Amino acid sequence: MDVLEISKKILHEGPVCDHCMGRQFAKLSTGLSNRERGQAVKLALALEGDRIYKSENDDSLLKELAPCSALARKTLRIEGENEQCWVCLDQFKKLDFWAEEAAKALEGLEYSTFLVGTKVSGLLSENEEILWAEAGTAYAEQLKTELNREVGKRIAERVNKEVDFENPDIVITLDLATNKFELQVRSVYIYGRYLKKVRGIPQTRWPCRKCRGKGCEKCGFTGKQYPESVDELIKGPVVEAFEAVDTAFHGSGREDIDALMLGSGRPFVVEAKSPVKRSADLEALAAKINENAAGKVEVRDLRFVEKGMIETLKSSKADKTYKLKVTFKEPVSEEKLKSCLESLNGTEIAQQTPKRVVHRRADLIRKRYVHSITLNELTDDGYAYITVNCEGGLYVKELISGDEGRTNPSLTGLLGIPALVEDLDVVNVEI
Repeated sequence: MDVLEISKKILHEGPVCDHCMGRQFAKLSTGLSNRERGQAVKLALALEGDRIYKSENDDSLLKELAPCSALARKTLRIEGENEQCWVCLDQFKKLDFWAEEAAKALEGLEYSTFLVGTKVSGLLSENEEILWAEAGTAYAEQLKTELNREVGKRIAERVNKEVDFENPDIVITLDLATNKFELQVRSVYIYGRYLKKVRGIPQTRWPCRKCRGKGCEKCGFTGKQYPESVDELIKGPVVEAFEAVDTAFHGSGREDIDALMLGSGRPFVVEAKSPVKRSADLEALAAKINENAAGKVEVRDLRFVEKGMIETLKSSKADKTYKLKVTFKEPVSEEKLKSCLESLNGTEIAQQTPKRVVHRRADLIRKRYVHSITLNELTDDGYAYITVNCEGGLYVKELISGDEGRTNPSLTGLLGIPALVEDLDVVNVEI
């Protein structure tokens, strides 16, 4: 079927605008807009209609074309304006409207790139399907594709920003059914390391066990099991700096609530959601966080990253170094303790999910390596200070206690004397 025959089939359904006629041939003749293609097709139809009219006295093609072609109306000597396009319902007359409204909504936002998307109504989708059923899709372009491009061009001219198809700062979605649009602002991602200098603070917010976050007398109507968290202590200054709606915290693992995080700190990414600003002085931000955290939490080495860093943090099996304060139910000699620790050096440990976390994790046997474990000091009052370097995911408390046989081998099992971790500090996370 040739171009004119396809065009005639489209016209049989009703008047069609230049854009919708032209985009059926979008893959033909590069260097033209769809509007220019549509105008050219209608010109060819008007010429063909006039030829048939003059040679055969048949004006049917001109009459079909007249509701959407001034040339056809002129040949037929009739007055009038172009009627509504049956395909797009004259959406292309609203290009400047969309661009103006979007430009207004973007005022005050800090961004470098944007992208336009479109939600097509059910009626428009149905019209598109009818069009393709009649004309085919071999050379066609979707309605929303052209709308995205044409509105995007007009917005770019007004705001002097670039379109980015891969990673835009803002996505503007046109909703053709409601005649409204929504802005989706890409999050800002900040990488850093945090130190936790006091015990009893979780990494992220814990809902109250009794009310599950709703608020009750037990939690002082806060909805929280613990009054504060590393996440919450970092959140406030980040929201303020970027004028963000909220934040999300992504850590490279997490230490126990009763553990300190020392040394170089634990890597994390804080995500500032729907930010008005996309830039900030990160040194000043770190200082503000540290000031507000009042010696409980300290952040360092902040830098901007892309979203992919979250996956890197979550997927990496970072080796960790711990310092432990261990107590024993019975006295133990330094010689025997050193011998048992030596037996754990370079050893693969089989751990069934510890009793203390099995209520929230799958009850599996996991295997992790102890790279090194050394005795730093055995005090006169029976405390052992031990340093452990191990594979990420090893439950260090259970490495010492044995967890009633669920961890093998363990220090308790080798000593034949119950041993417990009284204090645990994370001193390095290698990533």
